[in-house]
Amino acid sequence: MAQLEPMLELFVFETNQLIGELEEKLLVSEQEGFTNSINEIFRIMHTIKGSAAMMLFNNIADVAHSVEDVFFYFREEHPELTADENSKLIDLVLEAVDFIKMEIAKIEEGQESNGNAGTLNQSLSRFLEELQVKHPPQNQTKAPKKKESQKMSHNLTAQVSTKEEPVSASFQAQVLFSTDCDCIDLRAFAVLNNFKNRATIISYSPQELIDNDDSIAILKESGLNIIFDSALTIEQLEETLLNNAFVKEVRIGPIAASEVAVQSVTKEIILDDSEVKLNESEAKQQSSSNSTENALTAKQSMISVSVNKLDVLMDLVGELVIAEAMVTRNPELDGLVLDNFHKAAQQLRKITNELQDVVMSIRMVPLTQTFQKMNRIVRDMSRKLNKKVKLEIVGEETEVDKNIIEHISDPLMHLIRNSMDHGLESNEERKQKGKPEYGQITLEAKNAGGDVLILVKDDGRGLDREKILKKARANGLVAKDKDASEISDREVYSYILLPGFSTKEEVSEFSGRGVGMDVVAKSIEKIGGTVIIDSTPEVGTVITLKIPLTLAIIDGMTVRVGNSQYTVPTTSIRESFRMRPEDLIADPDGNEMILIRGKCYPIVRLHERFQVKTDIDQVDQGIVMMVESNDKGVCLFADELLGEQQVVVKALPNYIKKIKGIAGCTLLGNGSISLILDVANLCNELAS
Repeated sequence: MAQLEPMLELFVFETNQLIGELEEKLLVSEQEGFTNSINEIFRIMHTIKGSAAMMLFNNIADVAHSVEDVFFYFREEHPELTADENSKLIDLVLEAVDFIKMEIAKIEEGQESNGNAGTLNQSLSRFLEELQVKHPPQNQTKAPKKKESQKMSHNLTAQVSTKEEPVSASFQAQVLFSTDCDCIDLRAFAVLNNFKNRATIISYSPQELIDNDDSIAILKESGLNIIFDSALTIEQLEETLLNNAFVKEVRIGPIAASEVAVQSVTKEIILDDSEVKLNESEAKQQSSSNSTENALTAKQSMISVSVNKLDVLMDLVGELVIAEAMVTRNPELDGLVLDNFHKAAQQLRKITNELQDVVMSIRMVPLTQTFQKMNRIVRDMSRKLNKKVKLEIVGEETEVDKNIIEHISDPLMHLIRNSMDHGLESNEERKQKGKPEYGQITLEAKNAGGDVLILVKDDGRGLDREKILKKARANGLVAKDKDASEISDREVYSYILLPGFSTKEEVSEFSGRGVGMDVVAKSIEKIGGTVIIDSTPEVGTVITLKIPLTLAIIDGMTVRVGNSQYTVPTTSIRESFRMRPEDLIADPDGNEMILIRGKCYPIVRLHERFQVKTDIDQVDQGIVMMVESNDKGVCLFADELLGEQQVVVKALPNYIKKIKGIAGCTLLGNGSISLILDVANLCNELAS
């Protein structure tokens, strides 16, 4: 992604967050109606419009304004939509969402946001006109005008109503920003730009907002002060102003007409530092909103941090872990009696571990956003495939490392598509089989030790073992004379993860080209994960992604082979033991194996595997370590165990990546390099 200016980067981040929230609310509204989400959708589009206009992305602002017009009408008139009208509205707004996503993607890549949304804006306007004809406005409330000037309005004529009804009254408002607000002058400009659609702004101070040090100082100390006319109530005005980002507090009160006249001529606002006085009834209203203010204060305690900064922090913690190991495990300390040193080293190790845990927790993010994106995939595909499908999400609060979450979105999308296209039957076929009308897809996440399991389940037709096996034999993946009973179901199903393997005879928009599932396998393998497939005919399929919580720092067991050292992730180790020569057996091909609790495991002599010179070549002289991955196990033979420690995973040079069985490397406390074994690769290659 191109390097963006700080303000532009903030705009992209906030808009992406709002778009994700909007898409989720739209999909919920499609099932439950818009009753509970009109205000939220209006607020989101209002914010996007203001931010885009401030950044001069007029095409995004126009689309957001068109959607805002529709929901302004909804909010004021509450028309009852038919099913067709509701569906059409969802389609139009999702089209607007897709347009904004596309433009934001261009901005992220440093390209010009030049998309033309003229047709989309016309469709939204036409839809609004049709609504107004079918559901005439009762309140005669006009939506915000489409062609407003981007320049702030200074209305010099003020009208103050003496009636109790809020026809048009003059108010003064003090808008205070949170202390962690960056670019406070641009934030104040955005507040005014958004507020002008709800009120007639007479004057404001400070007047020169942008790039003025004096104005920035005033905004930080006493906030933005506005004098304006509006027909809205104080509660509505407060809500409008509080909906702006980084606004901490709003104080609003009525002012006299004479004050308005004076302020209109001078265009300057001088407000006392003391709080705006409200009458008794307004004070009660403000008191009743204390819980809202408290919630707002709690919300402002959260800050957004660049992922790049977290990456740097994680790297520094990794270097600290290495440095701590270098100090406490220094070979020069061997044989010395250093009680005080060891106490201090123990305290250092404790603090280092706590710091690592804190940094890791900061990087952990829930899967909620990634999972919720799948709702859109299911909705769009169910329409194109004409299949009735429900998506159930379980365990979305499960957290994984930020870097990992970026690698699983595309694999999940492929799995959902395959479940809908391959797995679930057509509506007629389900009816004939006596299955529920709606196909069920379940997306579930749960913790399992040092890993996270993500399961994609469907209640479709299941995988055809015989068809897959036949295709595998045809492709030379299975010896033609090998008995099918010797091959486990999981092994057969795993063939669909291979490149170019597809049992679908017809090529469709979504599948049948032999791509997709191999992309899933490769993406998950890149982050140290595995894919497990289980299926039962006519019951359904379960695809499990087993991924590590983090990629940065792992617990590892270091073993010595000759003069070399290797690290085995402790999560893969099942047991370590010494074996007797008589325990060694051989299969018909001459491969060494050992029988443990009635099951045969292949033995990997690490010195032979990686061509390392060693004097220990008898099985009773060294140590055997059983490791497992994806229900497959092998026994690793090494010279000796050196001990367990936390290690920082470092990327391998390209020329070493070609060697299978190596996942990465790490720097040990004595300054030497240790290669980290890829247990999953060894198990898949050697275990049957």
